[in-house]
Amino acid sequence: MNKKRLGNSDLDLSPIGLGTWAIGGGGLASSWGPQDDNDSIAAIHQAIDLGMNWIDTAPVYGLGHSEEIVAKAVKTASAKPYIFTKCSRTWNEKRETGNSLKGIRREVEESLHRLQVDTIDLYQMHWPKPEEDIEEGWSVMADLQKQGKVRWIGVSNFEVRHMERVMKIAPITSNQPPYSMINRNIEHEILPFCQLHQIGTINYAPMHSGLLTGRMTKERVANFPEDDFRKRAKNYQEPFLSRNLAWAEFLKTVGLRHGVSAGVIAIAWTLHNQGITAAIVGGRNAEQVRGVAPALTFRLSDAEFEEIDSYVASHA
Repeated sequence: MNKKRLGNSDLDLSPIGLGTWAIGGGGLASSWGPQDDNDSIAAIHQAIDLGMNWIDTAPVYGLGHSEEIVAKAVKTASAKPYIFTKCSRTWNEKRETGNSLKGIRREVEESLHRLQVDTIDLYQMHWPKPEEDIEEGWSVMADLQKQGKVRWIGVSNFEVRHMERVMKIAPITSNQPPYSMINRNIEHEILPFCQLHQIGTINYAPMHSGLLTGRMTKERVANFPEDDFRKRAKNYQEPFLSRNLAWAEFLKTVGLRHGVSAGVIAIAWTLHNQGITAAIVGGRNAEQVRGVAPALTFRLSDAEFEEIDSYVASHA
């Protein structure tokens, strides 16, 4: 397995890491529906056993629950992975979520406590909101790095204009944007900017939240629980749903040549871009993790990559 260095850090990452949004559980408008904690722990153990050396989480995933489950799983894991988490997405006693950059010092202490670690390997500003506060928030994060509370600091969902503002204060180790063949927005400006300035890119949703796994169906979408955010997401609605499922079927045909799933092909498609350091993949149980694990080593040929792009362009 070839690892890649993340930006200006000393972190050498496996090509894919485990994303833990779904394991936060249900009950929120931004959740993935109900989740069994034992399945979550099994998924984390399986990911580590198969060679994923980093886990990405956030306080807002289950309002702290995802971080707590990560801590519980890592205690009994076969190896210690790098742990990445975030700040700036907050909530109140009514479980209403919002954005704030005023309480990062409190947030980091709460995350350290939930994760049961002394230092966070990568601490990321989850969203550049409120925009007028990002310099103040980034200054605090740079201070936390100097104090040793966090090893490296990065951003998430940042546009070039946001990165230009904060990098005047302290270097950016990484950006975490969405990127898949369904959502290619970062290709034009964000990825080239990150490459130019040696900012690592760890993309989330390479399978576009399950749409490109080859296992999604219209019936399954129709039966999503009300607290699954995908029930209201644009790409899970017509006319996009039918198109996206057709793309997944095509990815299946490519995967059959290699004995891998459509989801692995979708992940490999993102990793084919040299601007991507590594990809975040979710897994709600050990079986799902085993299904995507071939993406640790599988790579598309240039010809296959072009074949997929040609199909997508002609079936947009």
